[in-house]
Amino acid sequence: MKRIGMLTSGGDCQSLNAAMRGVVKGLSGFYKDFEIYGFQDGYKGLMYQNYKVMSPKDFSGILTLGGTILGTSRQPFKLMGTPDEKGQDKVKLMMDTYKKLKLDALVVLGGNGTHKTANLLSEKGLNVVTLPKTIDNDIWGTDMTFGFQSAVDIATNALDCIHTTAASHNRVFIVELMGHKVGWVALHAGIAGGADVILLPEIPYDIDKVIQCIEKRTKEGKRFSILAVAEGAISKEDAALSKKQLKAKRLNSPYPSAAYEIADKIKEKTGQEIRVTVPGHTQRGGGPCAYDRAISSRLGAAAAELIHKEQYGYMVALRDGKVVPVPLSEVAGKLKVVTPDDPMIHEGKVLGISFGDE
Repeated sequence: MKRIGMLTSGGDCQSLNAAMRGVVKGLSGFYKDFEIYGFQDGYKGLMYQNYKVMSPKDFSGILTLGGTILGTSRQPFKLMGTPDEKGQDKVKLMMDTYKKLKLDALVVLGGNGTHKTANLLSEKGLNVVTLPKTIDNDIWGTDMTFGFQSAVDIATNALDCIHTTAASHNRVFIVELMGHKVGWVALHAGIAGGADVILLPEIPYDIDKVIQCIEKRTKEGKRFSILAVAEGAISKEDAALSKKQLKAKRLNSPYPSAAYEIADKIKEKTGQEIRVTVPGHTQRGGGPCAYDRAISSRLGAAAAELIHKEQYGYMVALRDGKVVPVPLSEVAGKLKVVTPDDPMIHEGKVLGISFGDE
């Protein structure tokens, strides 16, 4: 009897269920008899032995279902070394659960912080296989994460909807999209949705350059401008501050988010009407798109194959269209960011899109 533990950790996204289904369907092809120990609410379930024993039937019919049937929670890696409320060692608790249940392997679906903890458990001797989940597409070592394309589709639809009302008004419209540290969603959706300005965390903006773009469109007789702004977009002035200074400024800021600060500055300097739209968690919600269903199923099957081959300590990744194993030690602690010389940035500028830097 094979005993496989499984958990989803961090923020939810589309295709978590599809990926788990892929793992289980893959295992069904390798083993006649196995059990899935589904840990509730991520690493918290592994710590406190909150789980349910599941069979392949429990993963039937969830390919198109958003969210995660196991539930999830955020357990910051930087706090893994801090005892819990009862003074217990969190890592030891997880290892004890693994050993008590006599698990043969642990399958972890998550983002950057999740992979740091997964690598730690792997280094402690647990048999771990991971899958790259996040709408941000910021996990190092894989060209694509599942959840990303679904989020881009939703963000693009938000921009599409803004276009129809924008055409009726002489205004500037700002759509704030998810992406605190990286701007992949805003970049892809901004280009797909026909944004005139795209502001990303990786490219500090000059508000005067943004306004120049808007004024140029106005002089050309265009009645509106649309800005796709990542929630982590930062001005050149703020980028020059120390982390301590920036944190203090944000704590005392009168603005709820970056988009509202940008809107206020544009209105102050141009006098134009500004409207801000924040799709927020809708970008994480709903069912997965066809692309995400396909890649999550492929990644799930590959994870099952690694378990069958007893190749542990890897994340299954998508590279150049192929699913390959990448050592967790190479993935943990690294962030895949948008670089100013990324081809999409160059091509966006050729299309006339402003990134607020020139």
